Amino acid sequence: MSEAFESAKEAYRPWEMDEPTVSESSGIRYLHFGTEWVQGAMRLRRPNDLVLAYTQQMMAWLLLVEPEAAHHVGILGLGAGSLLRYTLRNTPVQITTVEWNPMVTAVCRSHFRLPESERSDIDHCDAADWVRRPDNIGCYTALMVDLYDATAQGPVCGSPEFYQDCARVLTDPGVITVNLFGDHASFEPNLEGLRAAFPDGMLVLPEIDAGNRIAIGVKGDLLDVSVGAFIERAEMIERRYRLPAVRWARDMLQQLHFSHTLTRSHD
Repeated sequence: MSEAFESAKEAYRPWEMDEPTVSESSGIRYLHFGTEWVQGAMRLRRPNDLVLAYTQQMMAWLLLVEPEAAHHVGILGLGAGSLLRYTLRNTPVQITTVEWNPMVTAVCRSHFRLPESERSDIDHCDAADWVRRPDNIGCYTALMVDLYDATAQGPVCGSPEFYQDCARVLTDPGVITVNLFGDHASFEPNLEGLRAAFPDGMLVLPEIDAGNRIAIGVKGDLLDVSVGAFIERAEMIERRYRLPAVRWARDMLQQLHFSHTLTRSHD
């Protein structure tokens, strides 16, 4: 590992269980925290691709928000930097990434082509503390929350209070995507917390990777759209961002139909 990584490790000994390790297979580099669980991945020949299907689903906020240069997006949990690389490459937004372990940032810089940009800032702190900061309230158009430790089971931040704080960080309108484990005991309690924090709408995309379920929480009137307009935007996203957005949109519309959230014409 690099000198920067070793220096960060010395400064962050309380989190030794989350010491990042790296593996490679078939042209893909993987990040681990000392276990077999994958914490992130990068395709060596196309580092800006989203290799893992769940990371693609984390970008589902694009269905609801057109990203602009004035928007701020928060990424809670750096992982292998996939969401940061992709969002920087494909949108004009300002990005703050919250990562509690500077060892992860160091290994991302040395092994995962972590980009340097005036539009990107990394804040080394606990995500639960970050969402409580008064200066973050009402500032972020979208949040992507992917907070796991070495065991990679349930999210390390998932209390009802945490999701209430996330809702306060968002602008109105705003949207959050959260990586959950559908087959873990934490799944339903996290969904309950999200439903309470986001009464304007909460959806869950189908499971793709082993156990991963992406929840989408909405603040404001972003779901107040017609079916036709929603599918049309999904088709545009599929073309522009090369993401399977039409599949997501159809699943979301099915959930919205049963919850009677859609209020406008279905034409």
